[in-house]
Amino acid sequence: MYFETIAKIVAERVGCDPATVKPESKFSDLGIDSLDTVDLLMNLEDEIGIEIELDQKVETIDDLDRFIQSKRG
Repeated sequence: MYFETIAKIVAERVGCDPATVKPESKFSDLGIDSLDTVDLLMNLEDEIGIEIELDQKVETIDDLDRFIQSKRG
C-alpha cells in the first residue's frame, strides 16, 4: 500500500532508480543505516501524513510497508 512511496524516498536517499527497490530489499543491503532510517521515517511521515513510531525491527521495504499498514488500522 505504501511501497511506492517508501521506494521513492529510499531511492532518493541512496541515489538509485526507484525501480531497483523491491519489496524484499533489505535496508542494510541498500546502504540504509540507523541514522538514515530516522531521516527516512521523517520523510515518510511528511509524505503520508501519519506519525510512525517503530516499536519493532523492520529489515525489508515490505516489513516497513506492513508495519505502517498495521498502525493505520
